[in-house]
Amino acid sequence: MTEENRKKIISNDYINLFIEPNVFNEQYAESVGGVINSINDRDAVIYIPIDKAKENPIDNRYPVLPRLFGLLDLTNLEAMNVDKIQNIPNFALKGQGVLLGFIDTGIEYTNPIFQYNDQTTRIVSIWDQTIENMDASKDIFYYGTEYTRNQIDLALKSEDPHSIVPSTDEQGHGTRIAALAGGSDIGTFRGVAPYAEYIIVKLKPAKTTMKHIYPTPEDTLSYQEDDIMFGIQYLFNTARKLNRPIAICVAVGTNQGSHDGLSTLCRMLSDLSIRQGVAIIVAAGQENLAGHHYFFAEKNGGSTEYKKSVFLKIAENEKNFSIEIWGKSPAHYFVGISSPTGDRLDIIPAGIDRVVKKFYFENTTVIIEYYNVEPHTGDPLILICFDNPAPGRWSIDVYGTGDYMSSGFHIWIPMSGFLKESTQISSSSEFTEFEEKNPETTLTSPSDALLPITVTAYDHRNEGIYMFAGRGYTRNNMVKPDLAAPGVSIYCPTTFGETFKSGTSLAAAETTGIAAMVLEWGIIRKEYPFMTGIDVKQFLIDGVYRSHEIKYPNAEWGYGILDIYETFLKVRKK
Repeated sequence: MTEENRKKIISNDYINLFIEPNVFNEQYAESVGGVINSINDRDAVIYIPIDKAKENPIDNRYPVLPRLFGLLDLTNLEAMNVDKIQNIPNFALKGQGVLLGFIDTGIEYTNPIFQYNDQTTRIVSIWDQTIENMDASKDIFYYGTEYTRNQIDLALKSEDPHSIVPSTDEQGHGTRIAALAGGSDIGTFRGVAPYAEYIIVKLKPAKTTMKHIYPTPEDTLSYQEDDIMFGIQYLFNTARKLNRPIAICVAVGTNQGSHDGLSTLCRMLSDLSIRQGVAIIVAAGQENLAGHHYFFAEKNGGSTEYKKSVFLKIAENEKNFSIEIWGKSPAHYFVGISSPTGDRLDIIPAGIDRVVKKFYFENTTVIIEYYNVEPHTGDPLILICFDNPAPGRWSIDVYGTGDYMSSGFHIWIPMSGFLKESTQISSSSEFTEFEEKNPETTLTSPSDALLPITVTAYDHRNEGIYMFAGRGYTRNNMVKPDLAAPGVSIYCPTTFGETFKSGTSLAAAETTGIAAMVLEWGIIRKEYPFMTGIDVKQFLIDGVYRSHEIKYPNAEWGYGILDIYETFLKVRKK
C-alpha cells in the first residue's frame, strides 16, 4: 500500500464505511478517490473523501457506518475459587502457554506486574494504533506501530524506556484490566493467570469525522467499530502465528445498534468463538440505572394500531446526539415530536424516508431517518438526530401498525459518558422515580453477541448484584449475560499506583484470566485439545454457583456466579 493510501486510513478528511471485500474492489475505490482495507475474508473498510460523500453522511448509510464505542467503567480470587484450583499439586493452572488479548487504552509496559522475575517482559507485542507509521505493514493493516517483545525488553533496560517504545496508557483502563487478568505475583497483588503472556492493542480515538456523523461531544473518549475489529483480527492472527490459545477481553461498548447480536462486530466475535483455542469475554456495561433505554409492548390482543408517548429530558448544555428506535418486523412505525415550547412535528406520512424539522423557538434542528428494513436484522429502525438540542422535556410519539405479536419497540439513547447524566428517556413526564427507567435490555453491544461469554458484575462481599450493571436479555430474548464475576470495590494496580474500582470491565477481565486457565487445561495440557470458545463458556456455566432463592437463567445473573473449582469438580465427575 502506498504512503498516500496509508494516510487516507487515518485522515479526518475520509469517511470509513464497512463493505464486503468480494463485492467492491480496488478499481471501484480508485474511482471514488478512496482505498480498501480488508479485515478478514468477509469484512473490509473503504475510506472515501468527505467531499465526495453526500451532504448528509448518515442518509442511507447507517448500516455500513462503524458505530462508536466507549469504555465501560471509570476481587477476589477467593470468591471465584481460583486459589483452590491453583493450590492443588500437579494441577496449578496459571495460564502457562496461553495468551491474554486486550483491545483497550493500551498498557503501561514498564510496570513490573507485566514482567518476569528477570525483568524481561511478558508482553509478546503491542500494536499501538495511535502512533503514525507510514511504513506500517499488512500485518497491522497499514496503520499504527507494532512493538515486539525484543523492542520492549530493550526499552526496559533503558533509563528512558519510552524513548524506545513510546506506547503507554494515558487513561489507565487497559493497564487495570490487563493486570486483573494476569498480573504477576508482586507484593499484595496477583492476577488470575500470572503465567500467561499478553498481546496488546491500543485503540486510536475515533475520527472527528465519525463524531460529526454520530453527534458526539468532542471531549468524549470514543473508539470506532472498524478499529476494534482490526484489533481483534490482529490478536487472532498473532495467536495463530505463535500456535497458542488466546483469551480475548472486550471491555468497550455502545448503545448503538440492534442489541440482538447481529451487528458487524458481534458477528465477528461469534465467528471467532467457534475457532479452536479462542475464547472471547465481553463486559455487560453499566447502563442499568442510566435511564437510556425504553421498551413498550402492546398488550391488547386485538389491537393493530397504537400511539405511545415517550419523554426525553435533555440537560442544559447538552451536545448533539442521536437516538434509535427499533421495532419488530412486519410492523411499521412512525413518529411525531413535540418541543418544550409546544412546537410540533406531526407524524411523517408513509413513503418519506427522511425529514428535517427546525424548531425555531428552541433553535434546534431534528433529523429523522426511516429504515423500514434494516439490512442486518430485517427490522424497522428510526434514527432521530438532535442538532443543538435545547434543554427541557421533549415528547416523542411513536405510532405502531401491525399485529399484536410484533408491535413492540425499543428506544436507546447514547450510553453513559456520551451524554450528561441528567439526559434521560422515560414513559413519565416527571422523571422522578427509578421505576420509570427501563432496566431490562440494558446490556451494551457487543455483550449481546450470541456466542462469546458475556460477564456481569456482583459484590463478592455480600453476594449482591452490582446495581449499575446492564441487564439482559437481548432484543430478541436471547439469554445474556452468561454469568457473574466479582466487580465491586476490586483492588487494582493502575498506571499511577493502586486503587479500588468497580465495574463489569473488571469482572470481564477476571473471567478472561479464568478462561486462560481452562484453555491451559484443555489445549496446553491436551485434556481437551480441540477446545473452542463455546466449550470454555459451557465449562464455566456448568460450574456456576446458584442461589436456591433465584430462578436461573435470569436477566441479572445469567446462569449464576463463576466458580472455577466447581467447574473442574464437574469435569472430574464426567
